Amino acid sequence: MLMYPQINPVALQLGPIAIHWYGLTYLAAFALFFFLGTHRLRHEPYRSLAGASAWSRKDVEDILFLGVMGVIVGGRLGYCLFYKPGYYLSHPLEIFFVWQGGMSFHGGFLGVMGAMVWFARSRMRPFWQVMDFVAPCVPTGLAAGRVGNFINGELWGRFSSPDLPWGMVFPQSGSMLPRHPSQVYQFLLEGLLLFVIVWLYARRERKTGQVAAVFCAGYGVMRFIAEFYREPDDFLGLQALNLSQGQWLSVPMILFGIGLWFWAARRPPARTQAAG
Repeated sequence: MLMYPQINPVALQLGPIAIHWYGLTYLAAFALFFFLGTHRLRHEPYRSLAGASAWSRKDVEDILFLGVMGVIVGGRLGYCLFYKPGYYLSHPLEIFFVWQGGMSFHGGFLGVMGAMVWFARSRMRPFWQVMDFVAPCVPTGLAAGRVGNFINGELWGRFSSPDLPWGMVFPQSGSMLPRHPSQVYQFLLEGLLLFVIVWLYARRERKTGQVAAVFCAGYGVMRFIAEFYREPDDFLGLQALNLSQGQWLSVPMILFGIGLWFWAARRPPARTQAAG
């Protein structure tokens, strides 16, 4: 049994300015996206596209900027709508109080999709070609976010067996019983493992939409599994079929990802679509 190390959430204090570890993990996530995005330009079909269809480093920069906006706006709105709709309908101004915390991956996912619609239309590129480019670069950012959750001592897991060697006591949970370090589980599953799966899958040219489909279904499955070990939000608890809100939000992602993959499999190859 381990004890949560009580890490100071402030990484650096410069007078009145406090730099939090959680903010640094966001910066790390964006830096990793840019690094992987520039390498993604070497994968097919992106490295073979020429003329007006050619991809460049500038595209990666613009996608990153729009993606950051989508994550912040979508993540915040998603949290307000998916988790506390009644409260924020009664206190609409607090939607803008992002410093109080409260972000949703599923909302951020929708926000990024909206931002990529804007990018695809402004660049006259196929939307699913854009999403295929983005998908393999996302999981490392999710992994960085889970590191931030662990440092903050939040989103701890459900109670574990006292015999579990890595069971951890989170005093801030109000209990001194060991719990699953679910932040670590999510770091490993929806972060590192999902990255390996999607990145390796994307290294070969696929039908347009299939890489995004693997990410979508893969994340849904990883999150669904991890939620069995994560403590449900105290203001929601478990819902129908003893599933958490995170699990119910992951089910549509899994189904959508599977449907998208089979839909994409029936379409012409990426080069044919780009040429047309």
